[in-house]
Order: sequence, then C-alpha cells, then structure tokens
Amino acid sequence: MQPFPLEGRLWHKNGVNSRFKARRAPTPLNSTALEELALRYVGKYATTRAKLRIYLARKVRERGWEVGLKPDLEALANRFAELGYIDDAGYALMKSRALSARGFGKRRLTEKLRVAGVEEADSAAANEHADAEALDAALRFAERRRLGPFAAAQADPRQREKWIAAMVRAGHGFGIARAIAGLPPGSKIDVSELRNGTDMPER
Repeated sequence: MQPFPLEGRLWHKNGVNSRFKARRAPTPLNSTALEELALRYVGKYATTRAKLRIYLARKVRERGWEVGLKPDLEALANRFAELGYIDDAGYALMKSRALSARGFGKRRLTEKLRVAGVEEADSAAANEHADAEALDAALRFAERRRLGPFAAAQADPRQREKWIAAMVRAGHGFGIARAIAGLPPGSKIDVSELRNGTDMPER
C-alpha cells in the first residue's frame, strides 16, 4: 500500500489549508451603524439605559470606531429614553411583577435592578409593588418549595432553619420567613395574623 504523504500541503475540497484562512477584520462602527445596533437591541430586548450603554460599549471595543472621538453612549441612551424606546421605570416595575409572581422577595428585586443600572428615582413604583406583594410572594415561594404549611410532614428544628435560609436567599425578610416556616403542615393561613406578627405594611 502506498503510504500517505507526509510532506507538502494537504488538499481540501474547499481549497488548500482552507481552515487556516485569516478572518476578515470587522468593519469599524460609525454613528449610523451604532444607532442601528442600538435600535435592533431595544427592539429585541426589554432593557435599561445602563444595559444599552454596556452593550454598545462592548460593540465599539469589538469592532473599533471609524474616525474621530468615541461616541457619547450616555447621550444616545438618554435620547432613546426620551423617544420612549427605553423606560427604566417600566422595566423595573415589569421585573418586580415577574419576581413577585415567581415567589421572590424585595431583596432579590433590589439586586436585579442594581445589576440593570436602574436608578433610585426609577425604581419607586417597582419597590411599592414589591412591598405590597411581599407576603403573597413569600407564600407562593413556600408553596412552590413545599415548606411550612405546605410541607408533607412536620419539620425538625434543623429542617426549619433550612427553610428559613431558603426564603431569605429568595429575597424575603427573616421575620416573615420564620413565621411561615413555623406554621404546621396543613394549617390554615391567617394572612392578617402573619402580617401583624411580622411588621409588614398593610395593603
């Protein structure tokens, strides 16, 4: 049998050594291309001014800038907010509703809004909603995780501490977590009593 030749370049159906072809350098951005990227981003995602700035800054780093001074990304994000393409307050309220519906507490919301760069002035309605839904969200979490009154059997002290820790990690206050985790399985839930016993705001 004729041995496979080891010398010389290898043939490939797409050309000699085709997989080693150099990648074409990305086309540098300009103001028009940057705005087109921004429009596609806000059209695809619910976002905030801060998240848009971070996205565009990454694109400028990856592709470079065509000529002159680098773009003012803050001004572009603010202009999009003025045009109604971005609504930080609306984003925050949407996030608050989604987290509460899934059984997460206000501290989880606060962390999400911090990461998204939502300023305090834009988070007021979201925080009010989280406060109003705090007890219901905590009960939703307890039901989903089958703890406290939703558990199949009475927990020992160690298990109850684990339940409390899980609720606190989900963003709930220690007081309401302890109160719910301490309810016997199958017990009737008195919402007013829970609220009064944990200094939660009236709805």
